[in-house]
Amino acid sequence: MSTKVITGKVRFSYVNIFKSHAFQAGQDAKYSVCLLIPKEDKTTIKKIKAAIEEVIQDGVASKWGGKKPGNLKLPLRDGDDERAAEAPEYEGMYFLNANSTEKPGVVDRDRNEILDPEEVYSGCWGRASISFYAFNTNGNKGVGVGLNHIQKLKDGDRLGAARASAESDFCDDFEDDF
Repeated sequence: MSTKVITGKVRFSYVNIFKSHAFQAGQDAKYSVCLLIPKEDKTTIKKIKAAIEEVIQDGVASKWGGKKPGNLKLPLRDGDDERAAEAPEYEGMYFLNANSTEKPGVVDRDRNEILDPEEVYSGCWGRASISFYAFNTNGNKGVGVGLNHIQKLKDGDRLGAARASAESDFCDDFEDDF
């Protein structure tokens, strides 16, 4: 069983939606994104919490032997508690990581397909279609988040290290003595 949620406006981080990537040797390559959800978006948070609770109830019956595990891994985390000290963009946000082995659909505000990987980046804003599911893998039990689709709504300040332009990197008067 999985439970689908369409978010309200969220900020994208660690955007990896145009090409799958394996983050560790031996892992399957996946598409992924971290969704930063403003805490004031009570509607999206309520939908996510309800979906998680529904999946937990299903997981008790179908994956976890009739009882809720004590060490259950949950996807929705508090940015103020876990990340705001080293990453200020997490302040005032909840966050969750969503991934998929299938490429997500990526569209703009008008639902036109986005093909340029530079168009959707860490720091821009949009909505996401995500699905929650119970898992029991290698002794780990919890609720995972599948990535279905992404809709970019607006640009935002890029997250991560600032990147200089090629023009500024090579602005010196290099002497060619070949």
